Amino acid sequence: MASITLLNPKAQFARAAQALGINITAATGLQRLMASNLGPKGTTKMLVSPAGDIKITKDGNVLLHEMHFCHPTASMIARASTAQDAATGDGTTSTVLLIGELLKQAEMLIADGLHPRLLTAGIMLAKERAQLLLQSLCIPIEVERDPLLALAQTSLRTKVDRNLADLLADICVKAVLSIRGDGQTLLDLNMIELMDIKQYTTMDTQLVDGLVLDHGGRHVNMPTRLEQAYILTCNVSLELEKTSVDSSFCYKSAEEREKCVNEEHRFIDQRVAKIIALKTKLCSDNKNGFVVINQKGIDIPSLEAFAEAGILALRRAKRRNMERLMRACGGEALHSLEELSEEHLGYAGLVYEKQLGDTKYTFVKQCRNPTSVTILIRAPSRHQSETIKDAIRDGLHAIQNAIVDACVLPGGGAFELLAYNALTKSKAEVKGKAQLGVRLFADALLVIPKTLAINSGFDVQDTIVKLTTAARDSEQPIGLDLETGEPMVPQERQIYDNYCVKKQILNSCSIIACNLLLTDEIMQAGMTSFKG
Repeated sequence: MASITLLNPKAQFARAAQALGINITAATGLQRLMASNLGPKGTTKMLVSPAGDIKITKDGNVLLHEMHFCHPTASMIARASTAQDAATGDGTTSTVLLIGELLKQAEMLIADGLHPRLLTAGIMLAKERAQLLLQSLCIPIEVERDPLLALAQTSLRTKVDRNLADLLADICVKAVLSIRGDGQTLLDLNMIELMDIKQYTTMDTQLVDGLVLDHGGRHVNMPTRLEQAYILTCNVSLELEKTSVDSSFCYKSAEEREKCVNEEHRFIDQRVAKIIALKTKLCSDNKNGFVVINQKGIDIPSLEAFAEAGILALRRAKRRNMERLMRACGGEALHSLEELSEEHLGYAGLVYEKQLGDTKYTFVKQCRNPTSVTILIRAPSRHQSETIKDAIRDGLHAIQNAIVDACVLPGGGAFELLAYNALTKSKAEVKGKAQLGVRLFADALLVIPKTLAINSGFDVQDTIVKLTTAARDSEQPIGLDLETGEPMVPQERQIYDNYCVKKQILNSCSIIACNLLLTDEIMQAGMTSFKG
């Protein structure tokens, strides 16, 4: 009898071989589920929500987020894999596959009587050697367009079709290089706004060197197109606000009432007059435009005054856009108009409104050295927009990782093949039964090129034999050509992976697999029964 039953007679438990079997079944089941999504040739899955919403994707992170797992081990692996995506932006599917393969390989050795502790010692030793090999395989890069574009294309082609991936990769590289500026400050991907519009096709997605705001002017007489425009960004109330305490005004005649109303609005009128005076001073002798973007409200009389002065005024701008406006157009976000002057203003070469469906959009373009840009996603349906958003997010993180690491790795399964040959050759240096764990880790790494070959429609055994032989005989890293099934040099094809993604995969997969192998009892001390 298990000791837990003495504490809770209604507890459910699984011990020893049964507990290990539960963990292995969950890991391998999740591996089979995700395997077909790996690589550019991977297939997609359709997710249907209880409300009938449809999402078609091959992104492992999206799949694991959208699906609900009742099995505790599968849920833990899914959370660990999504944490990998949160940290590095990629590697979710590879993490699931490697964990599943490690446990699948371990099952046969444990069934032959090998203790899990000896096996995990070999796995951790192999992991350390693989990480050293990973460092030696790094290819240093400069922060330039060509290597970053090749990396982004490799990442995005695993998410969407090739033509769209190449378009999005070019957009992502331009966007990151724009917000990077002089490279002295920390790269902030939040300065890239993703705006989606249900219009045209996905191939019409474009990069705007400025901002796109999902609202426009609130007066029909305001200008809808301005060139060489000054931009005033402020967070100042230009409307009457309710008092914080209860108050009342008493008057005896209509004249007194009118006087009270005028006095109440006098402070708003002074602020509006100050803005109009600055516009008149700067724009009277030229054709420059003037735009006011306010985070707070603007009432009707103020809008009419701005329209009469030829000023485009936008009210209730989103808070997240205020910093982006400063980064794109320059100037300062003012909380008071007391010392309003020209140096507080930003600049945009072109500002115009465009009506798309029921929504009015304001485009702020042609900014001087913008460090905040907008990617305008166009798609005919919502689920396509969501797919492109997820792909762009992965592409931006891949570029950011390469800039931070200052290096990349050869892709196409090149690292896994090299590590397999190196660990197989060096396993004899390990004494005792731990060398079985080293061999297990080496064999498990081949799950990546194997799955790539399967998803591309090639014979697995024939492909792996050719790849391992070519990798052993070649001085350069060898990967799999998904078009022909033959060995190829990834650097010649410009197929790259992120260093930090591979490093995180090796670390997290080995630790999770070892924890699961060393689990000798699973307990559920509640009222419900345990279901394996």
